[in-house]
Amino acid sequence: MWSLYGISGLAIFIFMVILFLVAQVKKDNSIVDIGWGLGFVIVAFSTFFYQKGYDARQLLILTLVSLWGIRLAVYLLIRAVGQGEDFRYVNFRKAWGKNVVIIAFFRVFMLQGFIMLLLAYPIIRVSAVQSNGLDLAAYIGLAIWFVGYFFQVVGDAQLKSFKKKRKSKEEVLTSGLWRYTRHPNYFGEATMWWGVAVILLPLQWGFISLISALLINLLLLKVSGVPFLDKRYANNKAYQQYKSETNNFIPWFPKIK
Repeated sequence: MWSLYGISGLAIFIFMVILFLVAQVKKDNSIVDIGWGLGFVIVAFSTFFYQKGYDARQLLILTLVSLWGIRLAVYLLIRAVGQGEDFRYVNFRKAWGKNVVIIAFFRVFMLQGFIMLLLAYPIIRVSAVQSNGLDLAAYIGLAIWFVGYFFQVVGDAQLKSFKKKRKSKEEVLTSGLWRYTRHPNYFGEATMWWGVAVILLPLQWGFISLISALLINLLLLKVSGVPFLDKRYANNKAYQQYKSETNNFIPWFPKIK
């Protein structure tokens, strides 16, 4: 288990250093966002091939993590083309001034690498334990994962389509999945991790994967996801109206006023 953590840590460190160097050449630290999903894919492949032999559960986790991580990275890459540095990192760049390079290395790239390693427990754990095929927990977890995948993929597609058609940046998407939750893409990502956690439940120490899923939820709700968007649109009247009527995270019918 610890050897798998060592392999994973080394792989993530090398990956994040490469991302950091690319970001400095491009003068765009928001490149780190594209590496979020890919980092977990790298962990999945590193641990999968480090072990001798594999079982159905390990292959399932590798497949699910790859589907999520690669799709997310491609989506973010396409979205970022020609857009310049994201507003969050522009603000960081201004705040950090002449020390932006060294601070970004540790507080953006290395911090994200550490968080990825911490949250990757389910991926690492499944590679450390052999199991006897897929069981009921695996199928339930897979179903949960597909619900999350649906919300993230469809939510991202609806947002992309909306941005192409809107006449003003003040307009807010209030249809489709966005009618029932202000963050269908984040809800989808969190749900996928709950699905992975359920798949691991039958394994020894597999229940710790629930902590990883919980941390993902907290990260999205309290740190890197929802708070940034709420702050960005704090002065947008249309968004504030939308916010008062629509669930923050878990999908539900909008409030009628």
